[in-house]
Amino acid sequence: MDRDFFRDIPHGPQSQPRKDAVRERIIALRKRNLSVYDIRDELERSGKDRLSATAIQEVLREEGFARLPRRGDEERPDHPRATADAIADVRAFSLKERSFTTHAGGLFLLLPLLVQFDLAALVARCHFPGTQMIPAAHAVRSSLLLKMLGKSRRSHVMDLVFDEGVALAAGLNAIPKATYMSQYSSRLGRKAIAELLGSWIQVLRKEKLIDASSFNLDFHSISYFGDDPFVEKHYVPRRSQRRKAVLTFFAQDAEGQVFCYSNADLRKGEESDEVLRFVEFWESKYGERPRHLVFDSKLTTYANLSRLNQMGVTFITLRRRSPALAAEVATMPRSAWQTVHLDVPHRKFKTPRVVDQRVAVKGYTGSLRQLLIRDLGHEKPTVLLTNDTASTLKAVINRYAQRMLIENGLSDAVDFFHIDALSSAVALNVDFDVLLTVIASGLYRMFAKALRGYERAQARQVFRRFLDTSARVIVSDEEVTVQLPRRAHNPILIDAGLIGRPIKIPWWNGRPLRVEIV
Repeated sequence: MDRDFFRDIPHGPQSQPRKDAVRERIIALRKRNLSVYDIRDELERSGKDRLSATAIQEVLREEGFARLPRRGDEERPDHPRATADAIADVRAFSLKERSFTTHAGGLFLLLPLLVQFDLAALVARCHFPGTQMIPAAHAVRSSLLLKMLGKSRRSHVMDLVFDEGVALAAGLNAIPKATYMSQYSSRLGRKAIAELLGSWIQVLRKEKLIDASSFNLDFHSISYFGDDPFVEKHYVPRRSQRRKAVLTFFAQDAEGQVFCYSNADLRKGEESDEVLRFVEFWESKYGERPRHLVFDSKLTTYANLSRLNQMGVTFITLRRRSPALAAEVATMPRSAWQTVHLDVPHRKFKTPRVVDQRVAVKGYTGSLRQLLIRDLGHEKPTVLLTNDTASTLKAVINRYAQRMLIENGLSDAVDFFHIDALSSAVALNVDFDVLLTVIASGLYRMFAKALRGYERAQARQVFRRFLDTSARVIVSDEEVTVQLPRRAHNPILIDAGLIGRPIKIPWWNGRPLRVEIV
């Protein structure tokens, strides 16, 4: 039997009609020195000869064409290309007569605050680095203005590099690019950041935006999405899991609702001592220790609570509900509970039942006041620990309830100031970004303080209603005029004295800024 066991069996189609139909045209276009992608575009313009870049490459390879050498711009086909913006250089900054439209018109309403608090002098006093092209004050101002615009570091500045208004507000010919913003923060150490933080808090105290009678304290974990082995794992409440993150610590003035301390340069095992470092920071800067602190149960240890008590610092904290404690609460006789009436408007649960007792805990020297609280809006009872034995039950419960103010502030920092948008694994970069968040939130609080009815508004609300607007900017030899469009909330700006009043801008060589509504 004659069988052809090793006969070549053809696989797939033996002809390629689509390639063959345009083969001659592809060859002609390559002879004009066009690349594969240029040829693809030319075929697509014809409407019917569409072919992928891979198919075109296969045709050229079959016909013996080699890859094109790298060409100069003058050798490439004439078509629209990306436009490069100017390199940021303060020496190229100009106030020549011109007019333009900016998408960040509301930003100019914040410039008087930067003049009032002399940010440039604060930066110079703290010896921040700078260059001839971008001095230190301009670098920090640019970063701060972008933070106040609610720009996430993931997209950062690239959608604003062609906006003349943002560059003019910063005092530069162009906004520094994303690479510069990232590299600049890596030149800063914790010492310089802490110095600027301390100087900024002095400004807040001078303006009486900080009452300093009581502080809310809390941690916030900033998730890191990368493979850096030096980033440690921390519990991230937003994801209900332990994952790689940078742990940050915040202190907020309870009365002014302004952040007055931050630290993102924390390592594992240092968390419980951060409250003591905050006390030390406040004492070194202002000559006195914080008088009253309120925080959650996991912020520090009982031993550190004992140290706070020895320092004369009053505190209120939440105690963890152990099975033994839960059983004790469950077996409390009805006669042990007393009803407290809370005078808090709009609060749903105003009549909690409370047991006031003295307890001893391991690691704490002496006894603590423990409040067992029911009917406060939680399914399980709330357990508070404090060394405040003089205040009434009503005062202690109301003060701890106000701890939610720092939760609201952190929510605003995440949603508007984007502190969760990590750009790098280096905690130092995050520390600078958190510092900018502290300053930006303070500036927004000062701005909101002048707006009738919006004194307690969050930054994102203030931005949406007053600052998120385009504007026409007219630069003349006498002044810079910013013309805002008519909006529903403009009368509030007028009543606050923010419209029509000229103010000299130092980084514009003293040229006045005037904001108008047209």
